[in-house]
Amino acid sequence: MKIVTYNVNGLRSRISQFGSLPKLLDSFDADIICFQETKLRRQELTADLAVAGGYESFFSCTRTSDRGRMGYSGVATFCRVKSAFSSTEVALPIAAQEGFTGLVENSQNRKCEARNEIVDDLEDEFAKEELLKVDSEGRCIITDHGHFVLFNLYGPRAECNDEERIQFKLTFFKILQKRWESLLRRGRRIIVVGDLNIAPTAMDCCDAGPDFEMNEFRRWFRSILVESGGPFSDVFRTKHPDRREAYTCWPQNTGAEVFNYGTRIDHILCAGSCLHEEHHDLQGHNLMTCHVEECDILIQYKRWKPGNTVRWKGGRSIKLEGSDHAPVFTRLLEIPDISEHSTSALSARYIPMIHGVQQTLVSILTKRKLAEQIRSCEMSGSLSDENITSETCNERVKRSSNDCSISGVSPVESCSSNQESEGLISNTAEHSRGFDGDAAYNIWVISGSKQSKSMPGNETMKKARKSQGSQLSLRSFFQRSPNPINNAKDSNSGISISQADVLQSGGLSDTSSVVDVQCSGSQQHALNSSTPTQDDYELSSSTLEREKTNAALLEWRRIQEVMQNSIPLCKGHSEPCVARVVKKQGPNFGRRFYVCARAEGPASNPEANCSYFKWAASKSGHLR
Repeated sequence: MKIVTYNVNGLRSRISQFGSLPKLLDSFDADIICFQETKLRRQELTADLAVAGGYESFFSCTRTSDRGRMGYSGVATFCRVKSAFSSTEVALPIAAQEGFTGLVENSQNRKCEARNEIVDDLEDEFAKEELLKVDSEGRCIITDHGHFVLFNLYGPRAECNDEERIQFKLTFFKILQKRWESLLRRGRRIIVVGDLNIAPTAMDCCDAGPDFEMNEFRRWFRSILVESGGPFSDVFRTKHPDRREAYTCWPQNTGAEVFNYGTRIDHILCAGSCLHEEHHDLQGHNLMTCHVEECDILIQYKRWKPGNTVRWKGGRSIKLEGSDHAPVFTRLLEIPDISEHSTSALSARYIPMIHGVQQTLVSILTKRKLAEQIRSCEMSGSLSDENITSETCNERVKRSSNDCSISGVSPVESCSSNQESEGLISNTAEHSRGFDGDAAYNIWVISGSKQSKSMPGNETMKKARKSQGSQLSLRSFFQRSPNPINNAKDSNSGISISQADVLQSGGLSDTSSVVDVQCSGSQQHALNSSTPTQDDYELSSSTLEREKTNAALLEWRRIQEVMQNSIPLCKGHSEPCVARVVKKQGPNFGRRFYVCARAEGPASNPEANCSYFKWAASKSGHLR
């Protein structure tokens, strides 16, 4: 059996990197895969993020928004199984629990079955509010695999000057240890995996100082190990006691992966007896010595790989994909099958966002009744619109005829014409019979709300906006749109507009009508002869756009030259520094500074960062 633990630094990002969740999981070829820092909220758990064929998954998400931690942490355990029901596979858990206090409710709205025995051990020493707070950040999933209980953990991080988080971290591990002791007293075997945010010894950190191991969390970690009389074995360090520079996490913003300048904070621990009945009580026979075959770091998942161009030699623009952590795996031997069982109720397959919510008979009838009411309202609304149109038709045509002073067209003819064409356009061929050739008019009846779509002049204006931005040039206001009917055979006679042209202008509303009376043929010809063509206008627009682009490039080059001249050179390599901004709250928040551009590394390596630092002259972007 192979178990992998991996801080993914955002599950969405890793799925995007590998193309899909199944591809990400299959890349490990493991039976149990434990992810930390998924950065998912409960309502964001969709099938593409939580469900993969051949795997059962279990999630714990952040339940609090304190200090902006909503969607910040989160853990998930994926178990590779052949069947989720009536299975004897060890990888399929017989039970699962979110959190380790027993107070968190699962997806089926039922509390953990073992709640009473868990809480009884904890409530004597801790207040209920403390227990709930510890489990509110989605930092633990427990799965019971029969032969052992697996803890998937994401330990809290605490800065040295943040007393509140230091206290939270102390309480977190203190309650966790109580839970472990309770299980060990009942003879259970325990495997703990995850990012604990603790490097136990100076060997596990690149820049450990003389007081490094005096930290209270590191002392606690070492106290639970077998070497200090505790029950747990550090699986990696037991298999590789003398390996140095074996790190699992590297700072992202300093490029520390280039020189392997990191820490080992992702761990696999195990405790309990071996599974061999004949050796059950013999000294030296335990889960670690009898069943752990190997343990190592999967460095092929690192963001920076040998052969990549380093940042200070042109590789700064290259995007590195991956987490700032590397996975750790262990392989177990001689783990027999267990009794037949099915997946736990905490499985992601039962999450409402994925499985769906079962509908009741009342909800179905209510939805049907609501749909009928909506349909009846729509029908009554459409009938009302038709009545209003019929009543006001005569008035609209009468008003339009009076405004245009057109003789020979009766309101009745106009109204009937509008009805025949469903209110879109009047039949101008009919109306033009009453006009002379020199005074021919083209009458369009167009909806006021859709007029801009049908007029070619507006298309020209839109092109101007695309090419010149939101602000129009002065010339565009005097630019006359091409005559939409200048391809007609006879400009001195009545000209009709094809139905296809009208339909292309989009659906038209019945709310208001406008009569647009165009000029006579001779007048239109005179205007068209002096109007620039569309090709002329597009040519001038493209020329103006090129001029603007060239001006912008010249200005940007000038700015870059000024910036380049103001950037200092580092003392160690005489290379241009990189600018950074202080993001930590305090008196210097928002202040710019310069540091050596090279990746962080050991001080003994001349190729590494030379630690040059200089404040910028002004507090650019300094927020107060």
